[in-house]
Amino acid sequence: MFVGIKSTFEGLMTVFKHLFKRAVTLEYPEKKKVLNDSFRGKLEVNGCVGCGVCLKVCPTGAISYQKDGNAKVCNYKIDLKKCIFCGNCYYYCPTGAIKMTKDYELASENKEDLILKYEGECRND
Repeated sequence: MFVGIKSTFEGLMTVFKHLFKRAVTLEYPEKKKVLNDSFRGKLEVNGCVGCGVCLKVCPTGAISYQKDGNAKVCNYKIDLKKCIFCGNCYYYCPTGAIKMTKDYELASENKEDLILKYEGECRND
């Protein structure tokens, strides 16, 4: 019986110790955390020339693209299910075609929503 009273007293002391402290958690999604400039979120591609550096530096193979007959990139795909958001593709892209946004809300019920497709017109001239 004494053990039960002791543990109850210790539990109440823990509650009272933290009762007047500031809350630690955020009220997500009403209040979203301010992200710093180096945050690595969802990827965005614009103006890829098809040099292939991103394919070589991606540790998970999440990036793929297709070139047409004129060696121009026409279909670019990033699989966010594989991506670990390491930022290698962004850092090593010589043209700056890959950007990392601050978008981190990527939850989806459909797996196809996690594959980013940038489609262009493929010509086989």
